[in-house]
Amino acid sequence: MQTFTPFLMKTTTQTGTAFAILSMLAVCHMLNDMLQSIISAVYPLLKDSLLLNFTQIGLITLVFQLSSSIFQPVVGLITDKRPQPYSLPIGMAFSMIGILSLSFAGSFIHVLIAVFLTGLGSSIFHPEASRLAYMASGGKTGLAQSIFQVGGNFGSSVGPLLALWIITPYGQQNIKWLSLIALVCIGIMLVISKWYKSNLYRLKPTKKDDSSIEKQSVYSSGKVAFAITILLILIFSKYVYMASLNSYYMFYLIDKFGVSVKDAQLFLFAFLFAVALGTIIGGPIGDRIGRKYVIWASILGTAPFALIMPHVGLVWTCVLSIFIGFILSSAFSAILVYAQELVPGKVGLIGGLFFGLAFGIAGIASAILGKIADETSIQHVYDICAYLPLIGLVAAFLPNTKKEKA
Repeated sequence: MQTFTPFLMKTTTQTGTAFAILSMLAVCHMLNDMLQSIISAVYPLLKDSLLLNFTQIGLITLVFQLSSSIFQPVVGLITDKRPQPYSLPIGMAFSMIGILSLSFAGSFIHVLIAVFLTGLGSSIFHPEASRLAYMASGGKTGLAQSIFQVGGNFGSSVGPLLALWIITPYGQQNIKWLSLIALVCIGIMLVISKWYKSNLYRLKPTKKDDSSIEKQSVYSSGKVAFAITILLILIFSKYVYMASLNSYYMFYLIDKFGVSVKDAQLFLFAFLFAVALGTIIGGPIGDRIGRKYVIWASILGTAPFALIMPHVGLVWTCVLSIFIGFILSSAFSAILVYAQELVPGKVGLIGGLFFGLAFGIAGIASAILGKIADETSIQHVYDICAYLPLIGLVAAFLPNTKKEKA
């Protein structure tokens, strides 16, 4: 603590919630996800330059999402037992190497290797960063997760703009300049890692502090298992639908309405920006009224807009996608904190499991949807996916944590 700045010391010791750390963590999440969103934003460029089909586009997403997901529960489980404060900058180093590799990729296989490395960095970052947000929350877990998540979603929304301004006009090799963002992120992560190392005591329960992070679950093991199963079903619904938009929304607009690649990237930015704004809402409202209702409303509430979107024109497609992104994105912070409350003391494992499943499901869904698009059409993909938010009805079976803990 002696080597830390006075401002951060004051933030850490005099208030329960370390907002300076949460802010830096959100910035790192923003920069991390900004780099990763470049991958999907340059899909039209890669498709044309490397003569790829939709199935191959889906496989790129699959490799990226699996490398982003498969290691996350493992990282979370290991760091629950032995926290690794400096794993964050190490993870970002992998992402930087991946981005540099993507800028020079001249074949489909080379692209797969590049996105694998980028995803590997993400799989190291997310479980530990989620734990850090929980540590720095001071008990305001929903707010902390929303601050953390909104950074990532804002970063994801900026990716298409970077592609529009830096990459599309000048070519694939300009991706290499984005590695400078990774260097900035590594610098911030080193500061966060010092705070993390100095505040590991926040992970340990104390006799005097009933608000300690590790508590005994108030639910039976059967009820916990049932609730986790429901949450995983909701994650499936949310992220398969999100995969249809993240990976193929630009192609849908180009195919159905004949818009240019640059315009499609702007429409994708509008959708992802709405996702970022929606993330701000879910956590704090969940703290106030109960996470079950936020989860239910956010996923099921998307259904009317999703069902209508395949049948309207360009303007309304854009408007509805913004509503969908805003409403649907409010669920994840609430789902994550809800799960962490069900299984206290396993913050890293739960963070890794849910981030991992989210990315893994999105990757598998993208590969399957790409195959469907090749065999039928992009329009047919959206006709099918429109029904996915109706799965949100199962949220009615979740226990009301706010009521039961009162």
